This record gives sequence, C-alpha cells and structure tokens, in this order.
Amino acid sequence: MEEGVDPSAAPPVPDGLPEGQAMQAVAALSQKRGSGLTRFAVWAFGALFSFALSVAAYDFVLGLMARNLVLGWVAFGLVAVAVLGGLLLALREWGAFLRLGRLDSLRMRAVEARTAADLKAARGVVAGIVSLYAARGDTAWGRARLAEREGEVMDADALLALAERELLTTLDAEARLVIEAAARQVATVTALVPLALADVATAAVANLRMIRRIAEIYGGRSGSFGSLKLLRRVFGSLVAAGALALTDDMIGSVAGGGVLSKLSRRFGEGMVNGALTARVGVAAMELCRPMPFVALERPAVSSLVSRALAGLVNRSER
Repeated sequence: MEEGVDPSAAPPVPDGLPEGQAMQAVAALSQKRGSGLTRFAVWAFGALFSFALSVAAYDFVLGLMARNLVLGWVAFGLVAVAVLGGLLLALREWGAFLRLGRLDSLRMRAVEARTAADLKAARGVVAGIVSLYAARGDTAWGRARLAEREGEVMDADALLALAERELLTTLDAEARLVIEAAARQVATVTALVPLALADVATAAVANLRMIRRIAEIYGGRSGSFGSLKLLRRVFGSLVAAGALALTDDMIGSVAGGGVLSKLSRRFGEGMVNGALTARVGVAAMELCRPMPFVALERPAVSSLVSRALAGLVNRSER
C-alpha cells in the first residue's frame, strides 16, 4: 500500500440496485415521436427532395441523349432499375406490414373465439394458423398431429389449446433461444466494455435484431420499417404497463444481481440490462404469436436470463 493513502477516504460502494440504464435509454428513444409540425416539415422536405431529384434525373437523361444516344439510353436504364428497386423495397415493406397485421388478426380472433366458446370461429382460427405455417418444415410434425386429432375435439377452448401445443411449441423454443442470445450479448457488452454509449448502442441493435427474428419465427418476417414499428409497439406496451420498472423479485431471480452489483457495478448493470432485454423478448413473443399464451406457459424472465448466463459460462470454459 502506498504511503499517505487512507483506505477510509475511498468512495463508498453505491447503494441500491442497478437500474439497467442502457435499456431505459433504448426504451426512451423508441418512444420519442416528433410533433405534428416536425413530421409535416420532414414530409415537405422529403417531397421537395424527391421532386428535385426526379427533375435532375430527367434533365440528366435528356441531356445525355442529346449528346450521345447510347449513353443516354444507358442512363435511362439505370434510372429505371433504381426506380424498380425502390418500388420493390416499398412492396416488401408493405408485405411486412400485412404479415404483422395477419398475426394480430389471428390473435384477436383466437381471443374472441375462446371468450365466446365459438367452435366454428375456433376452427377458422386454427385453419388460418395451419395455412400460415403450411410451407414450414419445422411445424410439419405438429400439423400432422393436429390434423389427426382436430376432428375429435368439439370444444373451442380445447381445440385452441391443442393447436397451440402442436403448432407453437417448437416456435416458442426457437424464440427462447433468440432471447437468450440477445440477453447474453447485452449483458456481456455492458459488463466488459467501458466505452460510453457502447452499451446503449449494443442494446438498441440487439433488441431490434431480436424482435425482428422473433417476428420471422412466428411468420411475420418484418422489414426495416416494420421492425421499427414493432420495436415501438413492444416498448410502448412495456412502458404503459410499467414492465420496465425494476423490481426486487426480478433482481433476486437473476443470479443475485443485487449482491453482484456490490462487487462490480458494471457487472450488476449488465445483469439488469440482460434481464430487461429478456423481458422485451417475452413481450415481442406475445405480440408476434398468432395465439396468446394459454395452453403453454409464458417464458419466465429469470429462467431465460439464467440459461443465457449459463451458456456464457459454458463457452468461456471451453
């Protein structure tokens, strides 16, 4: 120990539990929306820029044709290809919104059929879900089992429960793996990378990728704008329900995060960010699933984070 250094003068360990600052920042960013005037100004400038770009391309092609007919036609072809690419991207985004809307419609119809005990409506919901996954090999076994037993069920609730178990068990397992990977990544970067805003950027990218992948698992295959909209919906539902507020029971379940934060504040913060990422993933599952969790158990955040950290430890020991 160096002379003149008094250990009692060292700053105390901060009291209280870590709050997952990175995930709180991502939630705040995802919920920010500009005012009506700002959106109108952005639309006006975008329209003006598009119009000016179109006129400039038109003048460029005509001018080049006047100078050299071959080069002019080449420029026309390139402009046409660029416009076609833009249209295809727009169609893909539109299709992504339609797919997400289809999942929402199936989920709402399933809730209504179960509430009303309507067997005919329940069969329609099941038929829609079977059609949604008709081309997927990972649901082939479940679809075959459902087809064998569907005719024997004469109760709406039992039919929907059967369809949920047979068609969504495998998909839920895939979604859990995606959530565990995202939680592990966010927790690791937060704990080990001391760079400012690195944890926020990692949390934002990891959560967006996780939500997009979960949508793909359940048949959404959201595009770029669809993923951003889904991210906003997920965080909006969590913020509205207060589900991003840290609770003592969650911290206690995540491998004693409160105790670990006393040893390393960054490690405790990473633990909480990973737990909040898992919570976001579960909310994304609920929004992307064509049926709500009834027959199958909703994944627990503590279990997801424990498995994620166990995977991290196993890989580090190899």
